[in-house]
Amino acid sequence: MIQIRPSGERGHAQHGWLDSRHTFSFADYHDQKFMGFRALRVINEDRVQGGQGFPPHSHRDMEIVTCVLEGALEHKDSLGTSSVIRPGELQRMSAGTGVTHSEYNASREAPVHFLQIWILPEKQNLKPGYEQRDFGAGPTRDRLRLVASRDGREGSITVHQDVSLWLGRLEPGAKLTHPLAAGRYAWLQVARGSLRANGQALAAGDGAALAKESALELESVEASHVLLFDLA
Repeated sequence: MIQIRPSGERGHAQHGWLDSRHTFSFADYHDQKFMGFRALRVINEDRVQGGQGFPPHSHRDMEIVTCVLEGALEHKDSLGTSSVIRPGELQRMSAGTGVTHSEYNASREAPVHFLQIWILPEKQNLKPGYEQRDFGAGPTRDRLRLVASRDGREGSITVHQDVSLWLGRLEPGAKLTHPLAAGRYAWLQVARGSLRANGQALAAGDGAALAKESALELESVEASHVLLFDLA
């Protein structure tokens, strides 16, 4: 079974400096049918204007994963971390018992376009932590590469939940099949381009929930960038 979450039906917040699309209920946007999917709680697609950003604010008991699509995002937090996230890099911040952080566009002119993902951790009150890794040089062309997992296997960043995150970039006409184990669920998020997933047409911003499927079959229509979450 596959359920499509069309891009145009997502929640939308426009604050001038910030344009944000919410796949699941977030802040002032509430849809009882889309409160999350399994342990996946938030997928926000954010565009922040040059020189702008989110001032220091706090989180706890959440795994926060950031994936920059265009531009650069400056991150600072109460753990003493200061970094810039660029396309090809993935950052995970475990809020645990509590973290305060800020996120600003690293450029004063060009916008930054990124996905911020929240995953519910398997335990509360974990020790806060941070990890960032560059996957830009790795093989993601016409295949799915593991970039986040519970055990950090294959060089992926660690996430404190039974979830595996795969990243793929597909050229036009590329086809691939990704097996899904019995009893597992999957969420596919299309960051760019257009493709068919198990025969269903998807475009940039669309998501798809998969349950009781033995495999995910992808066929790109145009150059595409996708994220696949394999969930308990």
